[in-house]
Amino acid sequence: MIALRTSSRKFDNPGRHLGRSMDDRRSKPRLDVMLNAMWESPHEAHSVHVTNLSEGGCYLDSVGEIRRGEIVGFRVLLPDQDWLYLEGEVRHHGLSGFGIQFVDLNEEQKEKLEWLLRLAREQGSQNTPMSVDLVEE
Repeated sequence: MIALRTSSRKFDNPGRHLGRSMDDRRSKPRLDVMLNAMWESPHEAHSVHVTNLSEGGCYLDSVGEIRRGEIVGFRVLLPDQDWLYLEGEVRHHGLSGFGIQFVDLNEEQKEKLEWLLRLAREQGSQNTPMSVDLVEE
């Protein structure tokens, strides 16, 4: 499902970040989404969900071990059933997942990401959620 939302989540220690939420500190607005993805840690592969997305980064719901500053690669299942490979730096993590800032996107990755964001905005404005499910055969 892809839907628009504004978040009011704050850091656990707001004084450390001058009381600003992560949304306040981002340079690109995030869209709420629910996209299946695969992330491979050094020890195992993880089936995860991308739960918000922007031109600059995303949030992965995952219980895998990760460290701030680590560069991770992952594949996102697109609505056309193609996969989009992305890499990013872990900017923050918590019990339910971690935030990624994209790094070194090539033109094809940028175009697919822009297409996905455009689709998410259109679906959100029509109040018609889009689901992208991983179907194993």
